[in-house]
Parts: sequence; C-alpha cells; structure tokens
Amino acid sequence: MSSVSVALIDTNNLFRQGLKALFLEQGFHIVKEASSLKAALQVGLEADAPQIILIDPVGISDSTDLVRSLKAACPDARVVLLTGTMDAGMMTTAIRAGADGFLMKDISLEALAQSLRLVMMGETVFPSPLAALLINGKMNGAAADLPTSRKGVSQREAQILRCLQNGNSNKVIANHLRITEATVKVHLKSLLRKIDASNRTQAAIWGLNNGFADAEGQGRRAAVV
Repeated sequence: MSSVSVALIDTNNLFRQGLKALFLEQGFHIVKEASSLKAALQVGLEADAPQIILIDPVGISDSTDLVRSLKAACPDARVVLLTGTMDAGMMTTAIRAGADGFLMKDISLEALAQSLRLVMMGETVFPSPLAALLINGKMNGAAADLPTSRKGVSQREAQILRCLQNGNSNKVIANHLRITEATVKVHLKSLLRKIDASNRTQAAIWGLNNGFADAEGQGRRAAVV
C-alpha cells in the first residue's frame, strides 16, 4: 500500500511529534496537525484533505456530533478515534455515527498501523473487549449496526485465526485441529493473503477486530502486542 496521508488531532504536542516520526516507517504520513476540534474541521476545507483523520476525543462530550462534524467537513476521509480511556458507550455511539475505528493509545505502533491499514480497506476496527461484548450481544443491539467483512474466510481459516489469537505455534494448531503442519501452513498462507496481513500477529488482530474472537476469550493475549 502506498503512503497514507493522516491528519492528527491531539492536544498533546509531544504525542503528535512522536507519532509523526514513528509513522514514517509504517507507510503513514502525517500531513496535518491540530490541537482542537475547531482546527480539525478546517482540514476538510483545504484542497489536500487527508485520507485518515486520527483524533483524540478527550474533552469532547458528544462523540456522535464529533464524528458527524468531521465526516461533513472531510467526507472522503476515514475517521478514527484514538484515546487513552476505555469507554464502551462512547465507542458504540461513535461507530454507529459513522466512525471507521476506535482505538486505545496503549496499542503498539505495529498494531495501530495494521488497524489503520484495515480501515483503509473498508473495515471498522475497535478494541477486543468491545468485540467480546458485541459477540455476546451485550451492547444493546449495537452489533447489528456495525459493519463486519469476513473477507471470504473459510471455517478452517476461522479456526486457525482463533488459535493465532492464543499465540499457538503451527505444531500446536495442527494437533488441536488434527491436521498436519503442512496443511496449517497452506491455510495460513491463504488467510494472510485474503486479509492482507503480513504476519501472524496482524492476522490475530484482524480476527479480533472482525468477530473471530474465541467465545471463551482465548484470544485475549494476542490483543497485547
């Protein structure tokens, strides 16, 4: 994927500068910065609007208005909320309002980059704890409104995804599924190609963000990267 342009909206100047430098190695280019929503809304009025707007909603009480305002100001951009506070209510309302993602600031750089790549592919990304709530139907019907693409993942590939979330090796996966390691490798190669993931960790994150989390929570360790 070619370099993706990003507008970063965050009150912390040090955080903006740090992420700007780190992003260069991940294929993302922060082309605009702002410290407030008011400044962020000016982004859409400029000719070279970014492909992604990454914003921390801290201090903004209504995430619905936040997302809708950004979408109106920059309709062709993906909007992703990146914050330090886990708030299931805010996540749900933001995504239902049209946000393309809701991520936590304690995520690793690699996981953040992979999540944004998925956003550029048309996916909606959010933390695994929210995914678990959605799978278990505990978010007041919000799951019905959240788009999830399965990318043509087969039943066997789905089983392997859940094993990857638990950090299992090919040998462990083969024993668990009662197939050969060679067969695991074939399925894994096909899976990585389908979801445009480069490695097992990225595949595990994709699985968590797209409804493939183990019902008993075996994928929780893979979310910490």
